[in-house]
Amino acid sequence: QVQLVESGGGLVQPGGSLRLSCAASGLTLDYYGIGWFRQAPGKDPEGVSCVNYIDGGSLDGSTYYKDSVQGRFTISKDNAKNTMYLQMNSLKPEDTAVYYCAAGGYQCSPDTYEYRGQGTQVTVSS
Repeated sequence: QVQLVESGGGLVQPGGSLRLSCAASGLTLDYYGIGWFRQAPGKDPEGVSCVNYIDGGSLDGSTYYKDSVQGRFTISKDNAKNTMYLQMNSLKPEDTAVYYCAAGGYQCSPDTYEYRGQGTQVTVSS
């Protein structure tokens, strides 16, 4: 049974930082395209940062960042712990959303990811 479990969300002031973690079980993250997504109230899910799987074809292991988080957020992965992370710095109120991790998709398109976690709330407010 595949499980992705997020942690690390919370309330932070503008300009602050959070690190989200996503622990995976039942699959090996290194064999999948992975990503972080977010969904704000009343809005569709959007890709925040993703790493494509290397399939020898069009998927080349490239990393994607949404324009508005480029330079502030960093995606990473610890294969030994089978865990992915999202380091979020210089947070802004517009970053407020439920963040969730996902695996098994490509090009940071939310609908393509086969597995996803339940999500963790990130609220940026003074």
